Amino acid sequence: MLARASLAASLIEDAEISALFGAQAEIAAILRFEAALARAEADIGTLSEAAAETIEDAIKSFAPDLAAIGQGMVRDGVPIPVLVKALRAAVGEPYGAFVHRGATSQDAVDTGLMLRMKVLLGLLCGRLDTILAALETLADTQGATPLMAQTRMQAALPFTAADKLATWARPLAAHRARLAALGDALPIQLGGPIGHGVSFGAPYEALRAELAARLGLRDAAPWHSDRTLILDIAQSFALLTGTLGKIGQDLALMAQNEVGAVSLPGGGASSAMAHKQNPVAAEVLVSLARLNAGYLGTLAQSLVHENERSGAAWTLEWLVLPEMAQASGAALSHASVLLAGLRFQPRTEP
Repeated sequence: MLARASLAASLIEDAEISALFGAQAEIAAILRFEAALARAEADIGTLSEAAAETIEDAIKSFAPDLAAIGQGMVRDGVPIPVLVKALRAAVGEPYGAFVHRGATSQDAVDTGLMLRMKVLLGLLCGRLDTILAALETLADTQGATPLMAQTRMQAALPFTAADKLATWARPLAAHRARLAALGDALPIQLGGPIGHGVSFGAPYEALRAELAARLGLRDAAPWHSDRTLILDIAQSFALLTGTLGKIGQDLALMAQNEVGAVSLPGGGASSAMAHKQNPVAAEVLVSLARLNAGYLGTLAQSLVHENERSGAAWTLEWLVLPEMAQASGAALSHASVLLAGLRFQPRTEP
């Protein structure tokens, strides 16, 4: 993972996506879960209306102590014990004890993550729409430019810029559909201490359905120890950056002096050779693709989730998934700038 203070971090930093993984956003999502849980319990009749209203009102004005929660995270491995204790105190008697009733830390943290993932996937889809529109514009305005196709790094047969652009657009459109489908199907997490829902009593399934509806997520059986969904999300990031990396690699090769099939926007100055214009943005796309490919392999190890809950596997997700999201967002931003200034040059000779 890139140190946030390093110069290299500027290549991957994305303020909009970074904010979704900040402490304030994470706690806000968890508090949204806690408020919705109380309201859902009231709606199915297992919590009084007065208790639900008091909890909701307390959460609206609750000011979490981020330093204390951070210290609790180090001690407890999760932020929930400190957060719930403070929230119960804020609610006060006689309803404080009903905060987080029946739930476990993983219910709050995982559901909070899904709420943030829904926003994130929407952001990525929006940026992909911009990329796809740019590719369509390039096809309309420069698509007739003659090029020489390359197979196995050798001149093959003539084709056009439109043909080249199509090989980039088709997988990106598929990735966009994949991200949208994931965003539409993100589930709640509600299983209680050991993931079988007994702590919520007989109306557990009704509670789960009501909570999902209130949060705009999908009702689903608990997935405490089945982390397939997390890998599905991570793989969608790796596929996206992989295709953007392929585009970057193509452009870097096409921009070589001896090829000259494209001209690229931006700087890329050399400290020793003033005549050079290095294809920096294209190279960054390649690097981010390889970074996410490596992260995907690391995150896949979180599938080895011992028994009913794993602290180690769960923590690994928190360390890696945000980095993959950042790399995905950064790659889309770099690609957008690159495509906006891309110019194809006729190339018909081998």
